[in-house]
Amino acid sequence: MSKLSLNDTIKLNSGYEIPRLGFGVCHSPADEVDKIVEEAFNAGYRHVDSASVYRNEAGCGAAILRSSIPRSQIFFTSKVGPKHISYNAAKRIISESLEKTGLEYIDLMLLHAPYGGSANRKGAWLALVEAVEEGKIRSIGVSNYGVHHLDELEQHIKELEAERGGPGKGGVLSVGQWEIHPWCPRKDIVEWCRKRNVVVEAYSPMVQGKRFGEPGLKKLAEKYGKTEAQVLVRWSLQKGYVPLPKSVRAEKIKENAEVYGFELEEEDVKGLETEEYSPVCWDPTTSELDNYTGQEV
Repeated sequence: MSKLSLNDTIKLNSGYEIPRLGFGVCHSPADEVDKIVEEAFNAGYRHVDSASVYRNEAGCGAAILRSSIPRSQIFFTSKVGPKHISYNAAKRIISESLEKTGLEYIDLMLLHAPYGGSANRKGAWLALVEAVEEGKIRSIGVSNYGVHHLDELEQHIKELEAERGGPGKGGVLSVGQWEIHPWCPRKDIVEWCRKRNVVVEAYSPMVQGKRFGEPGLKKLAEKYGKTEAQVLVRWSLQKGYVPLPKSVRAEKIKENAEVYGFELEEEDVKGLETEEYSPVCWDPTTSELDNYTGQEV
């Protein structure tokens, strides 16, 4: 494969570029996240992944605005929360995210989970589409959607095109985000996205450390002289994903980005991946189409 670097980006269906390595801030304390994001910028990250339910968007925005790095070189993501998957609620969350961060636009906004039922999912997607048209958001996508949810979204986009005046009026799906690692490879979802040039982001790429010490992983760390975390982030990059490692410790933030001085052999990339389906986080991908979990409309 071609040599990867920390500055690499991928062109999205929207036409914008997304950095190939992201920095996750889930569980980063709201009163500390600005300093944590600054550490990430110092380590070379230019992509920050937040969400309305993380309650730390304001600190992320403060770090971005305070940074000497041009805004155009920083990619910021937020998400419409699982309880806000409806047209009105999504519109409100988008406005609140802009207000909290102080940013003029959000680079990527995702629907955090496939809840709310079909009509509300369509409405929430329409809210994203309208925000793109208004210049509030640049690219849009979904998180934690199963293939059945993705198929439904594709139908919703076609319906919106018919209802709103033709091609492009239904929105452009650019990114999907899931828990993906060798013990939860989600091959069906990845295949769906690849056929449509949808970029796949991988959260919990280091499996929350729960697989550290596994013989195969430990062997590769020793072979390449890297940490097990670095091997997992590198695996994700070489699979073509956008991994979102996270940490609140400066040394780990830096270490997780130091994954460009080595390359896993192809047999090691293949050998590390398993046939397991063992997510360590929540898993909305398996939810039914009529899941109305705790909606606030």
